[in-house]
This record gives sequence, C-alpha cells and structure tokens, in this order.
Amino acid sequence: MSPTTLTAGSEHGHVTFLGAGPGDPGLLTLRAVEALANADVLVAEHEVLDVVRTHAREGVAVVHTDPDPSSDAAPGTPQLTVVDGTSATTGAPAARDAAHLVMEAARGGRRVVRAVSGDPGLDTDTASEMLACAAAGVPFEVVPGIAAAVGVPAYAGIPLRDGENTDVRFVDARTATDRCWTEVGASDGTVVVSTTLDSVAAAAGELVSAGRKPDTPMTVTVAGTTTRQRTWTATLGTIAQTLKQAKVLPSPEGHRPVIAVVGECGDAARRDQLSWFESKPLFGWKVLVPRTKEQAASLSDQLRSYGAVPHEVPTIAVEPPRTPQQMERAVKGLVTGRYEWIAFTSVNAVKAVREKFEEYGLDARAFAGIKVAAVGEQTAKALIAFGVKPDLVPSGEQSAAGLLEDWPPYDPVFDPIDRVFLPRADIATETLVAGLIELGWEVDDVTAYRTVRASPPPAETREAIKGGGFDAVLFTSSSTVRNLVGIAGKPHNVTVIACIGPATAKTAEEHGLRVDVMAPEPSVHKLAEALADFGARRRAAALEAGEPVTRPSERRAGARRRRSTTT
Repeated sequence: MSPTTLTAGSEHGHVTFLGAGPGDPGLLTLRAVEALANADVLVAEHEVLDVVRTHAREGVAVVHTDPDPSSDAAPGTPQLTVVDGTSATTGAPAARDAAHLVMEAARGGRRVVRAVSGDPGLDTDTASEMLACAAAGVPFEVVPGIAAAVGVPAYAGIPLRDGENTDVRFVDARTATDRCWTEVGASDGTVVVSTTLDSVAAAAGELVSAGRKPDTPMTVTVAGTTTRQRTWTATLGTIAQTLKQAKVLPSPEGHRPVIAVVGECGDAARRDQLSWFESKPLFGWKVLVPRTKEQAASLSDQLRSYGAVPHEVPTIAVEPPRTPQQMERAVKGLVTGRYEWIAFTSVNAVKAVREKFEEYGLDARAFAGIKVAAVGEQTAKALIAFGVKPDLVPSGEQSAAGLLEDWPPYDPVFDPIDRVFLPRADIATETLVAGLIELGWEVDDVTAYRTVRASPPPAETREAIKGGGFDAVLFTSSSTVRNLVGIAGKPHNVTVIACIGPATAKTAEEHGLRVDVMAPEPSVHKLAEALADFGARRRAAALEAGEPVTRPSERRAGARRRRSTTT
C-alpha cells in the first residue's frame, strides 16, 4: 500500500475537536465514538491515537502531530500514516503547524477529527486551532471529554467533594504563577494539581510555602484510568520521601504527567475503602490468551473487566477441509431431510456450516424440522446469531460427555429418521460418535474444518512467555497447551497457569507445568472467573500479611516450576 498524502481542495470540510479523556478508551462518549466512525482523517498525538483509533473506520488517514520515534523525519515534524486496520504506512511530512495541519486535512470536503487528551476546552493549543477554523470559515464542533483532573481522582478512589461541599481548586503546576499558589494555599479546600512526576515535590513545597500544613494528605497518581495506574498516598511534607522509597524517583520517566490531590479527601484510610479500580482482582496483570482472535474477543473483554491486560496469541489456525465434497453432501442432505439431528460442538463448526449455507444461498430456514444440539454457551450464542435456537444444550458439563448425558436414545416410534449430522474438526475425539451409536443413532461424522498450528508470535512475545513477562496464561484446551509450547516455548515458572478442565490440566502437567487454577466447569468464562478469584485471594493474603500487592511477574523467580501431582 502506497502512502497517502493530503491534498488541498476548494470545498471546506468539517472538523470535530474531540476530547479523548484521560486514557481509558471506555470513557469516550457516545458522540465521540460516532464522530470517529465517520471520520476521513484523524489528527492526534501517538498516545491519543491509541485510545481512539479502534473506533475509526478502515482506511482512515491518520496524521500524527508528534513525531514517531521510529521515523527518520526531523523532530517535531507531524507524520501522515494510513491505517487499514492491520498495518500503518508512514508517508511524507504533512505540515509543521498543528492548526495548519487541521486546516489542510479539512479541505476537499473531508471530515476531520482532531482528538486531544482530556477535554478540548482545557487544551490551550486547541483554542488556537478552533480560531483558525473560524477565521477560514471551516465549520467545526466540539465533543467534550472527561478531563484528567476529574477522571483520574475518580479512578484513584478520591471523591473531590464531600457532604460539606468542600471547595475544589484546579492548578496546572507547569504554568502556575506565585499568585496562583498563594491563592490555593490560603484555601483549606481540595486542590487538584496537574504536574509531572519529578515536579510533585516542588508543587508540594509551593503549597506549604503558601500556607498549607505539611501534614495535609496528598495523593499522587500516574497513568490514571489505565491498567498501568499507580497511586501513592502521603502528605505534603512526606511525598518526596514516599516516592523515593517506592523507587519512583529519581527516574528517567520523571517527565510523565501525574494528577496530585491535596486535602482531607485523599486521606489514606478513606482511599483504602474507595479504591475500586486498583483493587480489581487482576489489576495490571498481563494475561496470555492463546486462542484464535475470534474466540478470544469475549474472553478478553471479561479479563479487562477484572483489571487485566489481555494479550491474544493465536495458537490454532482454522482452515477448510482438504476435500470439501463430504461437507457439501452433508449440507445437501440436511436440506433434503436426511437428518433428524445436527450437533455443533464448537463455534468453528457453526461458522463452517454457516459459510457453506451462504455459498449455496441458504439461511437458517434450512434447519426447519431438524433438531439442533450445541455444546457450550458460545456455540449456542453463535447459533442464535445465525437465527437458530438450539433444542438441546447440556444441562451439566459442557462437553461431548455432557451432551451424551442428555441425548435421547433413538426411538423408531418417535424418530422418523435415525441419522445425526456431526460437523467437527479433523482432530476431534471419538467420544461423541461412539456414544451416539451406543444410543442407537447413525452418525455422519463430517470434517467441517481443519485445525493447524498457528505461526509463532513475535520474538518479543516469545521472550515474555519464557522470561516471566506474563502474569498468567489461560489454557482452554489440550491443543492450546501443546501448540503454545510448540510455537513459543514453555511459560516461566512465575506465570500462573489456568486450565479449563482436567484433560487440559493433565496435558499442561505432562509438559512440566504446575496448574494453579482450574475452572469449576469447562467454560471459558468460568475459567476467567476462577483466575479472578485466585487473584482476589492472592491480593487479600498480601494485605493481611502487611505486604505490598504485587503481580506474579514482579516476584523473583524461585525454584523452577515443578509438575503438580494434583489438580
């Protein structure tokens, strides 16, 4: 794909100045998501693009207003890239001035989204860009976002006002004057200070010099609203020592922006009760999800709700069967009344049949008069999305054995047809086929798709797996164990190993891994819940012992992981 350049036209476009919030993509407003979906051009800093780009359409032109560190362009030169959902290509420098950049992007009738961190109304550069649009007659709108000074304290468990309607002052330490410090120092209300990590102690000193007591509580939050968030609680007089003891300062990352809250609302005891975000059971955990991308989506969303950072690594690639004739005959037989039942044991089986239906111009109506069975919640959901409601889902274990427990024996009086269509993977076990035959049914066991080992992940991911960079890994089948070890190596001994069931756990142990967590029933969502429960117990134990709460990857490796003898 060749780089795209911005060209000027006579027709004015439209600019949306959009607040991307303090960092959590979930804090984008509905209007922001709508504007992003309709944008022709995105203009933003790299950090902001990471928050908004997932909501943009494929093919949107992306203009960086800060330089890409990997680019050869001169420092400060905005870079233009085109994003197609899978890759980005760096093009020629677009412009030197952000306001001019926005104006150029809007010409030719383009819809431009100028995204900024926090709220546009609090960004001084955005105001000049708006004035430039107004002067040139370019129509624009403003989509407010959650300001960091408000959003970050909320995620840190610090309500800025209490029942006594405490006065709240906001200060940007980077531009504050002596008069500003004097005014906020004279107040006994809450002060929210936007500053940098290496300037926190100086800001605290300014407040003490202006009249605030040294024992006034002060909290400092870095990377607020993201899973990298960290908060320290101290006082104006002790914050410098607290950050030093935490080995945060001195640091080469001292320029990182932080939000500091000064006042009784940041009292340590109170924050311990209200810290809802950082106390999530898997907060900050980097969790490896070795599944196909389609399968991993809902599981990754669930892990994020527990505060984890899921990292999806496909270990299995799904491909069509080598000879499609068997599948084609089965689908035709389904339409002509050859089968009494069709049983789906995976989402991939549903997808394979649906694709074959679409190839023949069929839809869910072709299932009329046929009983449908499904193993697993996700398989049932895939069928419902296709327009088919399963007649049978195991009431107990979501597996072939569980399905057989509920499957009715063939009865020639009530069953006019004795045949079952079973579309499956090429490596599926014979448990279900043997069980159905024992119940009196004839089975057409058809290879609907093949599973092959995926390509190895990037070198960085492989090193993280073997070097203890992941806090946990979720194994959802025996094949994910074998394939992950085969393409990336064995997870480090500090990594928590979670398995979906006894068979998967046995395979993990055979590969020399200790199983720490096992789902109470074979469901990916129950597996995620079990890992969250493990994380919650681990956190509670650390707090009870008076120890800092750490992630597994932060602990020093002890003895090499030994294979467990129990599950």
